[in-house]
Amino acid sequence: MKDTDIYKTITKPSPEVLFKDRNSKFFGYAFPVTSEDEVKHHIDVLKKQHHQARHWCYAYQFGMQEEDLVYRANDDGEPNNSAGMPIYGQIQSFEVTNILIVVVRYFGGTKLGVGGLINAYKTGAQLALEASTIISKTVNIDYAISFDYKNMNKVMRIVKEKHLNIINQTLELSCEIIISVRLKDAQSIFEIFDALYEINIKKLND
Repeated sequence: MKDTDIYKTITKPSPEVLFKDRNSKFFGYAFPVTSEDEVKHHIDVLKKQHHQARHWCYAYQFGMQEEDLVYRANDDGEPNNSAGMPIYGQIQSFEVTNILIVVVRYFGGTKLGVGGLINAYKTGAQLALEASTIISKTVNIDYAISFDYKNMNKVMRIVKEKHLNIINQTLELSCEIIISVRLKDAQSIFEIFDALYEINIKKLND
């Protein structure tokens, strides 16, 4: 059974890739993104870099679980569904998320037809993904645990036993640690700390 709290993404932009068909050139790029502002930034940069190109077609997807996915495909002036959706199809095929793929086209003087365009944009996206380093990550929940210094050993014993990942800590008279827990373990970890006397736990991310 597939773990629902694992997703695949990239952590750095892909190298530039190039696909040619009948003198048209298709440059492919993949970028890690989590917002529309980041999408706009990368496209603006590519439009400056390739200011003589004819089309800057793209698709992106954010979200780490099926119910949270946000995606968009843009043909940027190419015939309807001949560019953006073939690019998005590769995002689905490689099962990646939090990603933007842009394929920049320089027109070579010969029309490729809708079938040719679909193949070219699909291939540009595929090459960009194949050139990327795709990694698996877990969907995590962050908790803040607050306690007095006298309860430090009680808290740290659970952290050690459960191999919990501390991402921040303030250990003074009044202590707080921030832990990051895999989604599938989050409820049970919350209940363990919530049941402890003089220990307060609260969820940080939605």
